[in-house]
Amino acid sequence: MESEPQAEPSTQTFERIAREALASIPEPMAQHLTDVVLKVEDFATGEQLNSVGLYDKWQLTGLYEGRPVSEQSIWDPSDLPPVISLFRRPLLREWEQTGVELDALIRHVVIHEAGHHFGFSDDDMHALEDSAD
Repeated sequence: MESEPQAEPSTQTFERIAREALASIPEPMAQHLTDVVLKVEDFATGEQLNSVGLYDKWQLTGLYEGRPVSEQSIWDPSDLPPVISLFRRPLLREWEQTGVELDALIRHVVIHEAGHHFGFSDDDMHALEDSAD
């Protein structure tokens, strides 16, 4: 008897996993994440892709938009809160292609994007990940 195909995880499931990942970040860093907006969209917009030099909507799994904590000032408040966006369809494809647990994949992307909130570059985060192995 064939098993029925598993339903794709919903936007709500992605959001729940992402919120759990953000909640797992310890203090004192966690206090700087309270104003970060978390969004789950199917794909990045053309503008979001252009902002990171990408053209293929399947290549971007997450994005941080905002001013890093180190550049924020009470004297120069930003009009918009910082945003971490997760892109559901590219994440689902990566999940299918890699076999990595979905929770672990979403957690990795959320923590990576939260790292940008603290001013870490992609190179900084890759170096941290490599040193932890």
